[in-house]
Amino acid sequence: MSASSFMYTVQRKGACPVRVWTHDVAHDAMEQLVATARLPCVGPHVAAMPDVHLGIGATVGSVIPTRGAVIPAAVGVDIGCGMLAVELNRSVDQLPDSLRMTRFAIEERLPVGTKIHEDVVAKDRARRLEPGLERILERTPAIATRRSGTRMDRVFRSLGSMGGGNHFLELQRSTTGAVWLMLHSGSRGIGSRIGMHFIAEAKERIEREGVDLPDRNLAWLDEGSDAFERYFEAVLWAQDYARENRLAMLDLALAALRTTLGADLAPVRAAVSCHHNYVERERHAGEEVFVTRKGAIRAGKGELGIIPGSMGARSYSGYACFAVRGLGNPESFESAAHGAGRRMSRNVAKATFDTGDLELQTEGVECRKDAGVIDEIPAAYKDIDEVMENQKDLVEIVETLKQLVCVKG
Repeated sequence: MSASSFMYTVQRKGACPVRVWTHDVAHDAMEQLVATARLPCVGPHVAAMPDVHLGIGATVGSVIPTRGAVIPAAVGVDIGCGMLAVELNRSVDQLPDSLRMTRFAIEERLPVGTKIHEDVVAKDRARRLEPGLERILERTPAIATRRSGTRMDRVFRSLGSMGGGNHFLELQRSTTGAVWLMLHSGSRGIGSRIGMHFIAEAKERIEREGVDLPDRNLAWLDEGSDAFERYFEAVLWAQDYARENRLAMLDLALAALRTTLGADLAPVRAAVSCHHNYVERERHAGEEVFVTRKGAIRAGKGELGIIPGSMGARSYSGYACFAVRGLGNPESFESAAHGAGRRMSRNVAKATFDTGDLELQTEGVECRKDAGVIDEIPAAYKDIDEVMENQKDLVEIVETLKQLVCVKG
């Protein structure tokens, strides 16, 4: 066991241990963690990160190892959702006094919410991904026919688009005055289709076999079954798609930024990219398991990752974003928090705050300040400084970043 002064263990009857890195855990989130820990395929323990909060299917901010099985709803429908960040060859004193036109330039080039491109803009990335999608649709045709259908062209016209909710793209400054670009997105509509289909398949199997679960969203697929093999192939493909989507977003964002910040704008080093909603086959404590990180990043020793806060000013929760280096803590399955974590639901945030609150809490940040983004108000999130303090045995901070421009989905 690690020497962490923050981690403690919750042990309930019939459940494997839950290792927790925060005392700020709502009752419903803890009950959800314990319900997951009671599943026969879960173990040796579940890890709860400092940003933990109630989720759909499984708790956001949890790391769930499974033996010979995967829980599709724990991975979720935003498969491969994650972060990308890169330092640019600009310093803050080289930026214009107003960054409004810079924000407008990004919003003009980057589809957000449900919008996608009119044509495929990332053709090389689409060509690399197309054979895998063809095989997935051939093996699981229901993914292509669900609701309005999944058309190949629409999937690849979505490459280089943001999505909605808490997805974003930001221009940021470091403590040394360097300018960074950071973005957050996932596998868009096709990832959602894949997730929804296999969540339904897992539930149907559990019902067919008469397995009693406290939450049908905890239904799993057994390794070796046809459904498992089809799901694992599809989920790995969706994770690759999400990574390619973020790289396509980076290309578009750099092109947009060059229109206002100079044609020679470029990254000074390779981008840091990491998933925080995904599953991988890994080896921990000498045992091969499937590790699902639902709202958590991999933090193996020396590995770089990104942990964002919210879009607010320092006096509010989620002041900063961080580039971090993993410490490889085995108790967390070499994982760390993926962000500040929500303190209140979107509906509660919209009922509690108004645009005046939003303007105050995002003072100094060039961003939307209308009713459409009140659910993302900084006060709806936990204190990112506390989150980082609670996981000092999981990651070390490499760079601290502050938002200058924020484009929300």
